[in-house]
Amino acid sequence: MTLIDFALAFVEVGGVTILGFGAIKALYIPLALYFNRVHRPRKAKHRYSVISGNPLVSVIVPGYNEAVVITNCVESILASRYKRLEVILVDDGSTDSTAEIMGGLADRHERVQFISRANAGKGAALNTGIGAARGDILMFVDADGIFAADTLMHMLQGFDHPKVGAVCGDDRPVNLNRIQTRMLAVLSHVGTGLVRRALSLMHCLPIVSGNIGAFRADLVRELGGFHEATLGEDLELTWRVYKAGYRVNFQPKALVYAESPSTMGGLWRQRVRWSRGLVQTLRLHFGMLGSTKYGPFGLFLVFNSITMVLIPILQLAVLAVLPFLYIAGRGPVPGDVLAILGWLGLFVSFLLIVFSLGLNGSWRDARFLWTVPLWPLYSVFVGLALASAIAKEVRGAPARWNKLQRTGVVSVAALETDATGGAPA
Repeated sequence: MTLIDFALAFVEVGGVTILGFGAIKALYIPLALYFNRVHRPRKAKHRYSVISGNPLVSVIVPGYNEAVVITNCVESILASRYKRLEVILVDDGSTDSTAEIMGGLADRHERVQFISRANAGKGAALNTGIGAARGDILMFVDADGIFAADTLMHMLQGFDHPKVGAVCGDDRPVNLNRIQTRMLAVLSHVGTGLVRRALSLMHCLPIVSGNIGAFRADLVRELGGFHEATLGEDLELTWRVYKAGYRVNFQPKALVYAESPSTMGGLWRQRVRWSRGLVQTLRLHFGMLGSTKYGPFGLFLVFNSITMVLIPILQLAVLAVLPFLYIAGRGPVPGDVLAILGWLGLFVSFLLIVFSLGLNGSWRDARFLWTVPLWPLYSVFVGLALASAIAKEVRGAPARWNKLQRTGVVSVAALETDATGGAPA
């Protein structure tokens, strides 16, 4: 077998593998639809609900150099219709005026507590907040998050069973002033509106977003809080929730609006950090993969690990080899067929996004559908970020918070009420 023959076989097998796992993901569509069906509002006199106990909610907001955004975040939380809450602000050794602003907010509002600590990273800041919290439910929010009025109430409604250990809400971009952030706004509906619905229905939602996640306080303390040495502290804690015998729910109406990376550099650093967090969590909890001890979640982790780690790397390898095959006149499919497949892929992506917009009732974001052709480039970008993350892990590069540089941009359109008359979209 010549090198060209080997490359051709690799591309053919790789292509079939990529398409196969993509086809399996198509099952998310009917699952997401069924999620909406079973989560329709209904009367139930004896339905379990944590809200019936009127729990105290501790909203913990860690911050490092968040002077531009922290005031909007806190004021939106305090404006929540659910009033039995406390806000704990933790400054992680900021070098700007974050500490002063947080202190001022605590002075003005009796429900706000301020803690200042030496810089030690996000996980350490979150654990400091946990140590000071008095609530029955702990909610963790990034300092750029802006709550809708009913966000807290919807989050609490997600605790609809004694074995629900955590609830994840829906985080959406608030800064819609760049091409990049508009693309991310559209794509976020697939990741949150579609995928989270499907995985929540299967009790396999693998992450409670660090920007809008709520946990039972006693469970978090039993688990020892956040792992401070990982970059994906929210992901890692979520896996321990499943390991403890609990499950995670998704609440699509619990909205928080937060900044998406508005520069390529910011997006790169964020995706590398997320990818390193995934790799670190896989290393820490590798024994969970395929284990029936954790129910469907253990089995799902095998599929998730393949699609989130192996498939993106395989995709990069296939794309790297393809040009050489066509130069050698051994392309796996004729050029005109390849073009047709490319257009077909864009059309399917378009339909998928439209479907996801419909699930979320966020038709206003349809005005950004012109960014769909950027999706293939973004997919390659994410794959490269994953490759960089794996390389950093192999080298043992320092794991830093590397938070986004905030802009403070709040697009008015992002906070307007959607056409359904419900929460902002």
